[in-house]
Amino acid sequence: MRRALNPEQTGRVYDRIGRFQDWQRFYEGPAVRDLEAHAGFNSAESVFELGCGTGAMAQRLLGQLLPDDAGYLGVDISTTMVGLASERVRPFGSRAAVQQVSGWPPLPGQDSSLDRFVALYVFDLLPGELARDLLAEAARLLTSDGRLCLVSLTEGQSHASKAVCATWNGIWKLSPALVGGCRPVDLLPLLADGWRIDHVGTVTSWTVTSQVVIATPVEAQP
Repeated sequence: MRRALNPEQTGRVYDRIGRFQDWQRFYEGPAVRDLEAHAGFNSAESVFELGCGTGAMAQRLLGQLLPDDAGYLGVDISTTMVGLASERVRPFGSRAAVQQVSGWPPLPGQDSSLDRFVALYVFDLLPGELARDLLAEAARLLTSDGRLCLVSLTEGQSHASKAVCATWNGIWKLSPALVGGCRPVDLLPLLADGWRIDHVGTVTSWTVTSQVVIATPVEAQP
């Protein structure tokens, strides 16, 4: 059975194709706008982005959505992506930083130090166990009322989007690298324990379906 790419494999893929990733905005954009409408970025003070990619979201957050004094840290496993994102956030000076990471826990940051944890089209790349481990890291980093803000590929809803999804899954099973390692997933089972779901959206654009989830960490009961 084909397995999801590990972080090292994913890093090599995006080192090769990273600078072309902004073309995906044609289907990603509507789902990201749905996230922005519900994430409350206008009141955020500190944002962490897992898989910051080309820095497009960082640029939008810092330039349009966040308060002028809010801070941003983006991390990525790809050298190419870190370079592109670093250039994009450079105009924002000390408010923003981009860091290369291994893709394995722990993530940089102090406990309860963030009020937004963002990951756009990242958890559809990850093996299940690593996804759960990184969600545990998100819970560690977020304040008690902080928000986890996720967008992912998910299963199609219409006949056309289901057909696209089936084709995508077929290619992924053949070679995950051919679709950048991504495949449609359902985020909600990963958040069944330890999270309160605040918003779920399903957005289809150009027959590609995305899932938008915003959640708040819930302390475990003794």
